[in-house]
Formats: sequence, C-alpha cells, structure tokens
Amino acid sequence: MGGALFALTAGALVAGGQTVYDQLALPDLDAGARPVAVLAFQPITSTSGTVDETVRPLPGAATPDDVAALAKGARAAQEAQRRSTLVSTARAGGAPAAAVQGGEVTVQPVSGRITSLAGPRWGTTHYGLDIANRIGTPIFAVADGVVERSGPAGGFGLWVVLRHSDGSRSVYGHINEAFVAVGDRVSAGDRIAEVGNRGQSTGPHLHLEIRQGSVSGDRVDPVGWLRGRGLELTG
Repeated sequence: MGGALFALTAGALVAGGQTVYDQLALPDLDAGARPVAVLAFQPITSTSGTVDETVRPLPGAATPDDVAALAKGARAAQEAQRRSTLVSTARAGGAPAAAVQGGEVTVQPVSGRITSLAGPRWGTTHYGLDIANRIGTPIFAVADGVVERSGPAGGFGLWVVLRHSDGSRSVYGHINEAFVAVGDRVSAGDRIAEVGNRGQSTGPHLHLEIRQGSVSGDRVDPVGWLRGRGLELTG
C-alpha cells in the first residue's frame, strides 16, 4: 500500500456494509453467505498530495469516547433495572416503601401515622419510633436478618428482634402476634408480625428500636438509621 495509512469508518461497518459487499463481486463465496461486516478504508492525503501520517476516522465514524459512553449507559440501565427488581421484590408482600443502597435493601416496617420519635418524652427518654395503626396491620422486616427473639417481653408485651449483617438489631414491640420463630432467616419486606397494643402501650402501634452490638446494646435513632440506608419514611 506504499505506506499509506487508512481509516476505518463505523458507518461502512454497519449501514454501508452490505452495499460495499455487493459491489465486490466475489464469485467463490457461496451465494447465501454474507459477511458480518465489510471494512471500508479511505486513504488520508494532504493538500500537497502526500500521505498524511495522522489516521482519522471517516465522517460519522464511532470514536472511543462514543463506545465508552454507550457502555456506561448500558451499565447504568442494568443497575437501574437491578435496583428496581430488588425494591419490587421487597414490596411484594405489601411493605409501604423500600430503598436500595450498597446492594442492601431497607424497608419501612409498617404503614401508619408517626406519633412519637426518639428523644425526650414525659420526663424520660423514648428510644424508639412509634407508628400508629389498627391492630392487625402487617409489620415487615426492615432488612435481611435472623430472628433472635420472638415472644413475651416485659413492657413490650410481645416482641420480635432481628439481627442484621452490620451487627445491629431491629426491635419490634407491642405486637399483637409474631409470625416468625427464633432462628428463622428473613428477608427485607417479609411479614414478621402485626401491630398490637400489648404491654405498656397507650394505643395500637409499632414501637421500633435499633440497637447496636447486642440485644441490650446502645440504642440509636431509628429514623436516622433508616435514612442512612437510603429510606425516607412515608405515611
């Protein structure tokens, strides 16, 4: 080729491939055979008629940046679909809201009206989040975990405690009935109990606590814990 450099055009590979092939008249190819793509080249010359040493794509040819952008868009679409599937699965049982962050799903445990947050209350400290609703309203696991406690619990009357992969525990108090037993593995969004009015309660509600390290560990604000996992509570 006399040292001439040629440029590959993406347009010839795709849109013009068949036309170029038809013009080549290759008799020893089977009539039914067609190449996947035909390469089209264009010599690059300067205005003086000498070969330009710079390789340039033909007009309309795809660039590496174009390919990278397409690949990035495809990955983003796949991730969006994966997150949508996880949320849909977590809410399939009726959970009011769910979020995905870092590959982990977090679920709002019950629908209803927030009646009390963590903090000072009536001269003492309220360590949980109270969400009121009628007796029998489903309660869902806030995250994947293992059931550590399920049964009678002093002031809570009846409770369920789940241990999660980050070492935290979610506590569900004043429940009417538990649907899980100690040792059960549950997924975010699984129905584990129903709202009740047992123990020291002023009305039907879920009392949710988040404890760190152990069942008797430090208690943190449930709203902040949920928000840190990407979940904002709804009504």
